[in-house]
Parts: sequence; C-alpha cells; structure tokens
Amino acid sequence: MSTSASPLPASLERLVNRLQHASTPKQRYEYLLWLAQRLPPFPESEKIPENKVPGCVSQVYLTAHSESDTIILQGDSDAQITKGLVALLIEGVKGLSAQEIQQLTPDFIARTGLEISLTPSRVNGFYNIFKALQNKVSLAQKASALFLD
Repeated sequence: MSTSASPLPASLERLVNRLQHASTPKQRYEYLLWLAQRLPPFPESEKIPENKVPGCVSQVYLTAHSESDTIILQGDSDAQITKGLVALLIEGVKGLSAQEIQQLTPDFIARTGLEISLTPSRVNGFYNIFKALQNKVSLAQKASALFLD
C-alpha cells in the first residue's frame, strides 16, 4: 500500500509516531499490549454476530454509534495483540466525525513498523478491522440521520 495518503488526524499521528520511535519489534508489541489494557471493557451483550469482524483469525468485535457529530466506538478481541490494534484504531479516530473517519486510509500502518513485526494473518486482520470500523461508522451515521429525520 502506498504511504502518500493525506495527513493523519493529530490523535492518530501521535500514535503512529510512538510506534515509529519504538526501537525494536518487542517495544512495538509492548505498546500494543499497553493500548489493549487501556481499552474500556466491551459489553458481553454486544458480542453478537452483527458486531463480529469478518476475516479475522481472532474473535474481534466492534460497535459504533453517533452522539451529536461524533462517533463513539467500542471494540474487543480475545487476542491481546489484536485487541491492541483495535485500541490503536479506536484511540486514533476518537473525536473524529464520521466523514473524517471515512476519509482515512489504512496506509499509515506501514509507517508504524508493525507490518514488519506482525504475522501476515494479523496484518490482514488489521485491514479487516479497519474496513469493519469504517462500515460500522457508516451504518451509525445513517442510523443517526434516520433518527433525526
């Protein structure tokens, strides 16, 4: 994937920079594990097929709903590294509008150095999580628009 995407939102840029400055793959993993620990608990009642991310080896769940012009995301995974990737995305887009999230491309993952450290299935899983997040945001935005009409 190309890395010539438009500038990242400040929150995501900060996370990417932290991963770039990790000097070893182990430090990158430790940072992902730290992000995973900070992820708020995911309600068991939301672990339903509609919230499961397809195409991931791990069990990954995402939800999105709209509050005012902001999208609220929640996520979880049964694998801690994958949960860290979920947390990276959620933290990175926190406070953004649905439109801003839709305009993002996953190219930034190459800048983090994670593509080198992660297994191919985890890299593929990251892209699936990213796409699922954008789909959830789109659905939340449409639901919010219907509710406001």
